[in-house]
Amino acid sequence: MTRAVLSLGGNLGDRAGTLRAALVALTGHGLVARSTLYETPPWGPVEQPPYLNAVAVVRGDRDAAGWLALAHELEQAAGRTREVRWGARTLDVDVVTVTGDDGAPVLSADPELTLPHPRAHERAFVLVPWLSLDPAATLPGHGRVADLVAALPADEVAAVTRWEQLA
Repeated sequence: MTRAVLSLGGNLGDRAGTLRAALVALTGHGLVARSTLYETPPWGPVEQPPYLNAVAVVRGDRDAAGWLALAHELEQAAGRTREVRWGARTLDVDVVTVTGDDGAPVLSADPELTLPHPRAHERAFVLVPWLSLDPAATLPGHGRVADLVAALPADEVAAVTRWEQLA
């Protein structure tokens, strides 16, 4: 058994509907908890509309590669295409962390799946929803999520706004 933290986001089409569908799909794959939706500005060099983001915690009989495969399945089901790096998308699902039953983090330097996610510690759109979901969360190798949020520029944190409660 492993536990994974997944970051979900999308900015094309019915953003909320796409995220809700992905979160509903995760209920069949060991969904433990999910954040509310947050609207966030796009990240990266490509001009595009704002995102809706959420964080989900899942637990199941998958290894890290299995969680990545599930992330890709969810993206495919949402019609995700990979044309422009950091470009607009219907759904993006990132595996942020994976831990074993013993609580030890799974570490990976594999370019296909680097764990923990190599840029999660600098992304308010991941950290703010995660902190709201789990105030005691830690990002392996970087420390407490609360401290990481506090270290981010205040304007980046303020730009991540609660969008709505999930029913």
